[in-house]
Amino acid sequence: MSVRLETGYIAPFVRQHELGMIAPQVLSAHEQLEGKTGPGSEFTGWLKLPGDFDKAEFARVKQAAAKIQANSDVLVVIGIGGSYLGARAVIEAVKSAQYNLVCKGTPRIFFAGASVSGAQLVDLVALCEEKDFAVNMISKSGTTTEPAVAFRVFRDLLEKKYGKDGAKERIYATTDKARGTLKELATAEGYETFVVPDDVGGRYSVLTAVGLLPLAVAGVDIDALMAGAAEAMEKLSVCDAQNDCYNYAALRNILYRKGKTVEVMASFEPDFAMMNEWYKQLFGESEGKDQKGIFPASVVYTTDLHSMGQYMQDGGRHLFETMVAVKKPRAEMKVPDTGEDFDGLGYLAGSGLSHVNEMAMQGTILAHVDGGVPVLVLETDSLAEHDLGYLIYFYEKACAISGYLLGVNPFDQPGVESYKKNMFALLGKPGFEQQAKALEERLKKAK
Repeated sequence: MSVRLETGYIAPFVRQHELGMIAPQVLSAHEQLEGKTGPGSEFTGWLKLPGDFDKAEFARVKQAAAKIQANSDVLVVIGIGGSYLGARAVIEAVKSAQYNLVCKGTPRIFFAGASVSGAQLVDLVALCEEKDFAVNMISKSGTTTEPAVAFRVFRDLLEKKYGKDGAKERIYATTDKARGTLKELATAEGYETFVVPDDVGGRYSVLTAVGLLPLAVAGVDIDALMAGAAEAMEKLSVCDAQNDCYNYAALRNILYRKGKTVEVMASFEPDFAMMNEWYKQLFGESEGKDQKGIFPASVVYTTDLHSMGQYMQDGGRHLFETMVAVKKPRAEMKVPDTGEDFDGLGYLAGSGLSHVNEMAMQGTILAHVDGGVPVLVLETDSLAEHDLGYLIYFYEKACAISGYLLGVNPFDQPGVESYKKNMFALLGKPGFEQQAKALEERLKKAK
């Protein structure tokens, strides 16, 4: 098994009978999810995706990736939220958090459209002006403000640099299969398109073309990634006491009901930092509604032990911690034996840093438990493609089960629309004039 849940450290906080008492609720959540009878069931296409994905499109993804690798130094991936986080997280976990510094034989990959920062776009445009580049625009509609603005910028740059005909060979649109502004534009201009499935929400979409095209361009083995997810799909399909995914969801909710309202996802591998960010979107957007939900936070140790470590040890006891333990890191390095002991580290000479890191993790777990923090451990063999595919599916299913245990729809995001309406009104978008006046009055009073 690629992911194992260790629960020994929460014994002081959760009694064994509590898992038994929540078991009927877990079974109900399982039946709602698998039977597609729960809230949001129209967005559960990810559930069987690893076993029945579109093989023809999968092959086209590989072909497009090979073309980009052959003609481009840079791929600009444009998207926001689930349209970019999953791909970026997997690239950094599998390849390196420093992918753009160490990649050889594959294009550098930059992400745009996750903000409307002009400063960020200026820097990336300057880079692309000097390089051969391609663009992967990812949007179900094509009208989401942040990515749409970025696409305007890079489409304009491509057409100025390569001409209209040349540009269309370098633009790849991942969008709705039949409708929407981006789909219409892609059809009219002749861009190659890939599908955002109707029944898969953005934050669950990393194993669709949304994530697979950028991953393939980066040289990630997407066959192994899907195989790992398929293994998880099979092994986590039975609702029993051995299902670590369901046990994790159950324990999160038991702790939440005891006042542990914040989950801190912690890893001792910097390569996992963006996976933490993906986890935060997956769980935050899925669970945070109806004035309920576990707040997802994250840290990367040992770095954050020198900052957030103080709070974790001695701060408010309204949180619990989930440690991601990677048994076989991507690379190893040993502490040099210099024949000196000027720094007091002679006792570590010749030791692998993975061993030092593991002991730091074990020491941290014990310290935090002693400080009153419940600690769960998710152990994965590695961050290679197969194991990461398994972990991605594990998270997705745990999130769905946990959402149902909370009594929310884990597949919608009604709160995300609120800021958009205000922003449109304040920017003067036609049709929002009345709302604009009211908001301007509120802003005047606030100042």
